[in-house]
Amino acid sequence: MTEIKISPERTALVVIDMQKGIASMGRDLKPYGADTVIKNVALLVSAFRKSNSKVFLVHVTGTDGKDMLNPLVDNAPNWGGERPADWADFIDEIKPTPNDIVITKRQWGAFYGTELDLQLRRRHIDTIVLCGISTNIGVEMTAREAYQHGYNLVLVEDAMSSQSKEEHDASVRFIFPRIGLVRSTGQVLKMMPG
Repeated sequence: MTEIKISPERTALVVIDMQKGIASMGRDLKPYGADTVIKNVALLVSAFRKSNSKVFLVHVTGTDGKDMLNPLVDNAPNWGGERPADWADFIDEIKPTPNDIVITKRQWGAFYGTELDLQLRRRHIDTIVLCGISTNIGVEMTAREAYQHGYNLVLVEDAMSSQSKEEHDASVRFIFPRIGLVRSTGQVLKMMPG
């Protein structure tokens, strides 16, 4: 198993879609419920902030769906009616601080159509620690994009979850090991300085 030490100057934590409207899926997430994912993401955010590493908080907006990509698909998402006004707000456990960078996306991945790559490169970041919801959608798409942009990746397996264990496991077992390092929250915290 390849081990690295996280360099605060060259590593950023990128948190995907930890917002009220998505994290509210709660116990429907598998294999980890929202409580577990929120706890682990909050631990990572706290550790990165303490080490003066950059924290990028990514959320998806578009409460009416009109500003999102809408290609023809066989299984379009069903949001179950009108989204609440705070749907895109970050969960209380990781509310942005003045030192965090907020990225707004309008599709699955955090790179396409956003300034994420620009903001990472301006700060000479070459390694991304990635977590959030949902494993096989927002996290996996962002991981694939990061890999194609040449970033090193650490994917925090127990700080993400999905609609089913099978979807989560497929990303973690078959995709993530090919594009980065798959680690637990505890292992990532041990990689942190100090």
